[in-house]
Amino acid sequence: MYSIENLFANSAHKKSIFTQKEISAVEEKIYTKIVKDKETPYIKCAIRDKEIKLTPEEFVRQIFIYRLMNVYRYKPAQIKLEYPVTFGRETKRADIVIFEENHPTEPYIIVEVKKLKLFEGKEQLKSYCNATGAPIGVWTNGEKISFYQRKDPNYFEDLPELPRSDQELKD
Repeated sequence: MYSIENLFANSAHKKSIFTQKEISAVEEKIYTKIVKDKETPYIKCAIRDKEIKLTPEEFVRQIFIYRLMNVYRYKPAQIKLEYPVTFGRETKRADIVIFEENHPTEPYIIVEVKKLKLFEGKEQLKSYCNATGAPIGVWTNGEKISFYQRKDPNYFEDLPELPRSDQELKD
């Protein structure tokens, strides 16, 4: 089994918000390949069903996917990665988008794990929520996590936690 300590050694991404159970569940799926004479970590993505080179950002994404499915109970079919978000002529990609089960084309939750600083990440997250109409946004770098409810295009309120798949936002 590959140890992720080296992966995070020089990274601003962390894994401290995750439980040991979550870390172990994802860590045991890591394997290495020799790429250009160097041992390189990979993981089979739980959503895309393909092998992905493991970076600190990708580990945070994969462990958050594990949490979405095992703690919040969202189904893999509700989760899309690198989801295109259009701003006029420009298209960017949201890291994780969860769709409502009864409305599979409507983004419900957008998760951003790329931006390491909360302010930058929150601004990007707000723009994604506004462009898609998603009522919930999550920002994390693996060390910190913030949950937001989009009330109006320019007003986001902090949420204490994400709703599980069997809960309403008001719950």
